[in-house]
Amino acid sequence: MNAIRHFYYILGDRLWGEYGFHDAFNPTEGWWATSYLAIDQGPIICMIENHRTALLWDLFMSAPEVQAGLDKLGFTY
Repeated sequence: MNAIRHFYYILGDRLWGEYGFHDAFNPTEGWWATSYLAIDQGPIICMIENHRTALLWDLFMSAPEVQAGLDKLGFTY
């Protein structure tokens, strides 16, 4: 979340637009895309929700297949 705040408040309108974050950027080169790609926007929503509530993590970790795989690999959860 700190990185998102930095991007939003420090880099501002160069990186953020009407539909959220622009597709790509390189602040070292001073380059900012003006396009948006849905395939890049979707994961941002998932990451924010997982940070807020751990919903995705909890759902993933509750899957019997995941638990069986972790057991076979010797992980604790």
